[in-house]
Amino acid sequence: MNTQNIEQSIPSTTRRRLLSAGAGMAGAAAAMASFSANAAGAASNAGAAGASHARGTGHHHGGGYVNAKDGTPIYFKDWGTGTPVVFSHGWPLSADAWDAQMLFLVNQGYRVIAHDRRGHGRSGQPSEGNDMDTYADDLAAVLDALDVKGAMLVGHSTGGGEVAHYIGRHGEKRVAKAVLIGAVPPQMVKSANNPNGLPMSVFDGIRAGVAANRSQFYLDLATPFYGFNRPNAKVSQGLVQDFWRQGMAGSIKGQYECIKQFSEVDYTEDLKKISVPTLILHGDDDQIVPIDDSAKLSAKIVKNATLKVYAGAPHGMCSTHVDQVNADLLAFLKG
Repeated sequence: MNTQNIEQSIPSTTRRRLLSAGAGMAGAAAAMASFSANAAGAASNAGAAGASHARGTGHHHGGGYVNAKDGTPIYFKDWGTGTPVVFSHGWPLSADAWDAQMLFLVNQGYRVIAHDRRGHGRSGQPSEGNDMDTYADDLAAVLDALDVKGAMLVGHSTGGGEVAHYIGRHGEKRVAKAVLIGAVPPQMVKSANNPNGLPMSVFDGIRAGVAANRSQFYLDLATPFYGFNRPNAKVSQGLVQDFWRQGMAGSIKGQYECIKQFSEVDYTEDLKKISVPTLILHGDDDQIVPIDDSAKLSAKIVKNATLKVYAGAPHGMCSTHVDQVNADLLAFLKG
């Protein structure tokens, strides 16, 4: 991600619309902050009850909270029956980023599950544990509580790292297939083992943007995230505003610390441990996670991987290329 050029890359008319949207959503920010506080306050009771209920009866009534090992409440949605498909979202979003995929697949007869990563969305906002080991353990807590078996795990961006690390850390006993979409593995930052990665200055710029004014940073980031800065792009203000809404619902501390997890963690050893059939989807115009240093490398490391490149697709392809992504997920499920 070239954060130095984000502001310059946004057309002036789009920038004015973003700023206008930001002003119009000030009330929404307050409402979301209040909602997050209420959800976190209720979670200590709802989480224990929800996890116990899921373990005891297998009935989950659409979602709720599961308590992580350290007691952090992890929010999840759980719809439908049949073969389970479990979704892990990207940064700085929440389970809502998967709305289009979850609605489609539940209507196709599948069970769909998505959780909010700790520090994101409606989950708890702890000061500690904002690291990939804990994210993977939180996902394990959800899958264990709901007794999920034979699942297809789907991860986008940071969520792709979470899926890989879950398998690397907890194995494949609950996993039948995996899908990595616009995913960060093997590693984003430039290092001795990753000489073609992005310089640390890129991620320091992201940290600076989040720390200084994450509200404006998220509004601006949505434009390259969805490729709306490209010529003839069809800009959706709804997507821009929803990106902002999801981002602002989370914890600034959790999101700030997550930047290190999606940029610096090396997932190579996790990828080597994946043996289930794996589908890798990536846009060749991804401005956030460049394809040459991510999907193309992961496809060579994962034993049983199939790479499918979306011509001209941006990072947020699950929202801009809904029909294509949904069709590929369904075909992979049935295959």
